[in-house]
Amino acid sequence: MERLYVNLGENSYDIVFTTGFDGLLGELEKINAPKKLLIVTDTNVEPLYGGELKEILEKNGYDCALYAFEAGEEHKSMDSILGICAACMEHGLDRKSQIIALGGGVVGDMAGFAAAIYMRGISFVQIPTTLLSQSDSSVGGKTGVDFMDSKNTLGAFHQPSLVYINVETLKTLPKEQFVSGMGEVIKHGIIRDAQFFDYITANSEKIKALHSDTLIKMSKTNCAIKAAVVEKDEKESGLRAILNFGHTIGHAIEAAAHFTKTHGECVGLGMRAAAYISKERGMISAAELEKIERAMELYDFKLSCKIEDRDAVYEIMQKDKKKTAGTLKFVLTEGIGSAVIKKDVTREEIYAAMDYIGE
Repeated sequence: MERLYVNLGENSYDIVFTTGFDGLLGELEKINAPKKLLIVTDTNVEPLYGGELKEILEKNGYDCALYAFEAGEEHKSMDSILGICAACMEHGLDRKSQIIALGGGVVGDMAGFAAAIYMRGISFVQIPTTLLSQSDSSVGGKTGVDFMDSKNTLGAFHQPSLVYINVETLKTLPKEQFVSGMGEVIKHGIIRDAQFFDYITANSEKIKALHSDTLIKMSKTNCAIKAAVVEKDEKESGLRAILNFGHTIGHAIEAAAHFTKTHGECVGLGMRAAAYISKERGMISAAELEKIERAMELYDFKLSCKIEDRDAVYEIMQKDKKKTAGTLKFVLTEGIGSAVIKKDVTREEIYAAMDYIGE
């Protein structure tokens, strides 16, 4: 078992990296978890791990209920949040109770948001079961739902009390979801750590073969990169915005496709587009752009997609929550391991980037 401490003052917590659920009870004891819990999951994860986790907790004295909502990004809505809150009420959760989020990024975002608003805020634990959630969404306290064709527009910052990462859950993950998660992993290397970027390219075969020790090392290093950024800027008032590399165009493509593409696939396309803009501006070389593209190819990313309506994608970008005072923030790279926030990316540059990644 490996451990990483996220230092956020009174909101601090541990991220635990392991290969099973055996250590969860000890971790819950360390945080003085209440005995009344609600496990929130979705219909994909429930038959895989829901019953197992509920049984472990109930055998050890926890009053535990299980609530599963319909899986899929299209269910990331306020209606689903109200369903979670209703389950909290039905199970008798009070202000000292706790929610456990068991699943991918959608589950974590929604369970965390429900925890943030139920009884004006109760604690929650993240048990991410996908690479996307283990590498990104479970760390940092961002919670929320999609609204009016805009991703994560409604939400709150609500830090978990614990993140428990069991890398063995990746062995039940569909390939496309593993690829999706690698988008965030590659992103962290590009924006912050060239040595880590080289590690995930050099060890791609072990990672794709789901070698447990390699996955734990990758996950811990990856989470350390994100945690270091979050520790400096918990509420995304400055530095944390670099974590949005690839997300500005990526989120818009995802929404324009009505969420039929995976989040990581769209972030990958967005990263390639942002790297292209960086290259066109002379911030990186053509060779560095090719190096980024080669890393994506190693993990079977689609480097291009059909963009039916560039204007529609651009208009969705104008609703992006990262836009402030009428200006859209764009994260570009100055070289692998470094990122910068720009506010002067033009419509023409964005359209050229969309043409570059278009089929």
